[in-house]
Amino acid sequence: MTEFSTRAWPAAVLWDMDGTLVDTEPYWIEAEHQLAADHGGTWSHDLALELVGKDLMDSGRFIVEHMGVPLEPAEIVEYLLDRVTERLGEEIPWRPGARELVSDLHDHGIPLALVTMSYLRFVEPVLAALPPDTFAEVVTGDAVSRGKPDPEPYLKAARGLGVHPSSCLAVEDSGTGARSAESAGCTVLVVPNHVAVPAGERRVFRESLVGLDAGSLPEPWHAG
Repeated sequence: MTEFSTRAWPAAVLWDMDGTLVDTEPYWIEAEHQLAADHGGTWSHDLALELVGKDLMDSGRFIVEHMGVPLEPAEIVEYLLDRVTERLGEEIPWRPGARELVSDLHDHGIPLALVTMSYLRFVEPVLAALPPDTFAEVVTGDAVSRGKPDPEPYLKAARGLGVHPSSCLAVEDSGTGARSAESAGCTVLVVPNHVAVPAGERRVFRESLVGLDAGSLPEPWHAG
């Protein structure tokens, strides 16, 4: 028998969105710089990269502290969401190999969840561009009390799918997201994008999703 036919499958694959499924981080960074310009603040690319993968309200508080704009965190979040959602309506910047892998996993009957710190109104255009019911569970930043790097988002996704996190594979691009998934008990397939991600006990690294399919995913219990 071949390795493909005897290998174990993940109980589910849990996907991060920004920077992993779609390369929307440049949209967020562009909106942050515009926020600073509109309200007399200062911002830098290095500061923007510190927000990659983080909960939006945590990001709003960080911006209040470091940008120097006279806004509340919730106002900042809404400002950013308005602009990135508008940009997403113009073009969805899919990550190379992401749609193909999602499609292959779905075709093989492997349950999929989307686990993102973006809010639902930003996620909806991405979901609408995929076949209906591609993701059996969707966990957004406005549906959890503690965002990444807390494990709550991934625990919620696994619970919604009725599977144990330790039998799941998470797909992430940031250290913040990897910590969240790892703390929940998932193995993490890390495909770094805009920020470097350190090695971890349950992290498997790959440069790209291109060429990956259901038969070549790392098995959750073989990481580390």
